[in-house]
Amino acid sequence: MNLRKTSVLSDGKTVAWLILMVATGVGWWLGQAGHGHAQGVRVATAGVIIVAFIKVWIVGFQFMELRYAPRWLRHSFDAWLLAVCVALLSICLR
Repeated sequence: MNLRKTSVLSDGKTVAWLILMVATGVGWWLGQAGHGHAQGVRVATAGVIIVAFIKVWIVGFQFMELRYAPRWLRHSFDAWLLAVCVALLSICLR
């Protein structure tokens, strides 16, 4: 029986979960911090959108196993994510 002590942080899914939790806190903070004036709301909205798309990328890469997918599929996912993020940012920041 091979029992090996490993760190909790050696598992990629645990690290991804921790990053997702921190990103959720950052998104919440940005949403709360932008209530000062119109420009603050726009910056906060952009920040929340960017954080959300970073979270989508982490979920796709780590939990949907895109890191093991064919290169064309990974790049298609990245391009789709970037295009939708830029489209939403351009709509929100007009």
